[in-house]
Amino acid sequence: MKIVVVALGKIGLPLAVQFADAGHDVVGTDVNSALVETINAGKEPFPGEAQLQEKLSRLVPAGKLRASTDTTAAVREADAVVVVVPLMVDSDGAPDFRWMDDATRAIAAGLKPGTLVSYETTLPVGTTRNRWKPMLEEGSGLTEGDDFHLVFSPERVLTGRVFADLRKYPKLIGALTEQGAARATAFYQAVLTFDERRDLVRPNGVWDLGSAEAAEMAKLAETTYRDVNIGLANEFARFASENGIDVYQVIEASNSQPYSHIHRPGIAVGGHCIPVYPKLYLWTDPHASIVRTARASNAAMPAYAVELADQAARGLTGKRVAVLGASYRGGVKETALSGVFPVVAALFERGAHVGVHDPLYTDEELARLGFSPYHLGEEVDVVILHTDHAAYRELSSSDFPGARVVVDGRRSLDPDRFTDVNLVVLGKGK
Repeated sequence: MKIVVVALGKIGLPLAVQFADAGHDVVGTDVNSALVETINAGKEPFPGEAQLQEKLSRLVPAGKLRASTDTTAAVREADAVVVVVPLMVDSDGAPDFRWMDDATRAIAAGLKPGTLVSYETTLPVGTTRNRWKPMLEEGSGLTEGDDFHLVFSPERVLTGRVFADLRKYPKLIGALTEQGAARATAFYQAVLTFDERRDLVRPNGVWDLGSAEAAEMAKLAETTYRDVNIGLANEFARFASENGIDVYQVIEASNSQPYSHIHRPGIAVGGHCIPVYPKLYLWTDPHASIVRTARASNAAMPAYAVELADQAARGLTGKRVAVLGASYRGGVKETALSGVFPVVAALFERGAHVGVHDPLYTDEELARLGFSPYHLGEEVDVVILHTDHAAYRELSSSDFPGARVVVDGRRSLDPDRFTDVNLVVLGKGK
């Protein structure tokens, strides 16, 4: 098949590579010309994605994968189009469709009869049918279900391990017609292979959920569940801290029973997905009070961690504070909605002098993010661990001369290495 992948970010590019690696001819399109040039040179544009450089080095010279800034021209030659354009959410939780609208119009201008269009970007329920279908029909002059087929098939992968996740998890699809569902099933069976999963209720592979709306809701449900679960864990952590209880022992004990699946508490919930998708769900279900409460609880955790530091240090005004980790999660060089930003803001509000350390970022990169770089070994009064990078597990109090208070927001530090300071572990009471 000739396949077009629209938007070559940290999900789109690995998808394009996966399709090409399955033997198909793939064109990836993006509005970023520098990104397109980098990909056409066979170089990975971002670090940390397992196997990506290896596959690019093989597929680009072989002519199986190329990049372009002209989506319409690429779509004219395509049998299938997969859309992974980012969807943003404003401060009120309303989706900002501008990027996706632009991409959809470009797709419609090149759409020809017989093409399958699959949206993988997470969407509010009803968007595929009520927004993309009329926009594609108007822009192309074609009729969905007769001339082309439209489906929603949510991406369910995590950056850093996209290729493994594509094999591990069922590929969900939801179409507008039975013919579209059959076409989408055949498409994804041709581009993906699946691990055997005896724990699933049915064989791993392409799962047709019967409608675009069901597939849209499935993605929102699985991510919103995580946010709600983490919100509950954070509520437990606050109570445990105030009552001299180790919440991690409580969670471990609770989860030894098969009906309990409590997640881990933490200083922040960041990234492209978990802080955003509950808002997309709330946009279509504003009565979901549990979802709203959990989102508010999780958003309050950075300020709560700073409050713990303030109490332990008996005030932060004029204190030198090192924040460990800019990335939103360990091992990934990505600051999308990272908790580091509200942590630093809360520290500044209390009059602290703040530096940020992250082994994945240079001083220049930290400065571009608006942070003053901190280096291990520099004098400091307070330390707050934000990101659970593996390298931080080897730290000790000797790495922070002068520090009297260390707040571990992820339970990542070794307590035996911090016996001479006041180590405050979020969710672990004294």
